[in-house]
Amino acid sequence: MAKLLPTSTRRGFLTLASASAAGLLQSGRAQAATDSTAASADDACILTPQSEEGPYYLDPKLVRADIAEGRPGVPLALRLRVIEAGSCTPIAGARVDIWHCDARGIYSAFPGQGDSHNIDHTGKTFLRGTQMVDGNGWGTFKTIYPGWYAGRATHIHFKVFLDERTVLTGQTFFPEALNEYIYGNVPDYTKRPQQRLVINANDRVAMESDPEHKAYCAVKEERERYVAMLTLAVDRNARVSADGLPPPPPGPPPAGAREGGRPPKAQWIKDRLAAVVPGLKRSPF
Repeated sequence: MAKLLPTSTRRGFLTLASASAAGLLQSGRAQAATDSTAASADDACILTPQSEEGPYYLDPKLVRADIAEGRPGVPLALRLRVIEAGSCTPIAGARVDIWHCDARGIYSAFPGQGDSHNIDHTGKTFLRGTQMVDGNGWGTFKTIYPGWYAGRATHIHFKVFLDERTVLTGQTFFPEALNEYIYGNVPDYTKRPQQRLVINANDRVAMESDPEHKAYCAVKEERERYVAMLTLAVDRNARVSADGLPPPPPGPPPAGAREGGRPPKAQWIKDRLAAVVPGLKRSPF
């Protein structure tokens, strides 16, 4: 795996990055509650937004903490806590699946991967796995910082199951300033033939499913890795379909609803700095 960036550079950049993550507050508070038997009133107990499953989900039936399988990249621990929305009660034993692409934007288990769509990783299982959370609702995956692929911002997919029933399908996003720095400086992520055009600010999934950044993870630096944290607040009674949404009600869709099809392509970012650094008083579009 790649070494972390020089300490002074990394810390300065991570400070910028952390300011952009609304999930920082909820996940930081959840981290403080790791050893408690119940979440405090300060925990983020609002439902985590559902999002689409995407085309690359596969359950390899691997319950494991280390999912990297030697893929090169910056070491990352992803800590997820499952709680019940409203009451903030941890849900012991909940099943959490995650999956994401590697440093070059490639998923395991599927053909047509890579910038040229000519890589076939059928039968591979890297960067996929399952954890059963502990009594305080926590599960931790040892992985690498995800890369990017055309049309999407940096993200990790997750699913939460209760009694074999999917109650949450979602995606977590990363601080864009940190993404920019890693992709521009760490050799495992650099020298891509395409330019990265879609970031958090213009990713259609992030904009539609999570406009308030409730599922954006908090990232902190440790000695040999980054640690990303997120609290997943779920509805115990939810039933979620493969597209990350509750099953539609019977009958025709309401007037004005989309029947299939995808939203328009991502908006062009005219001012990338404004899109990456939080607080700049100018429009990125």
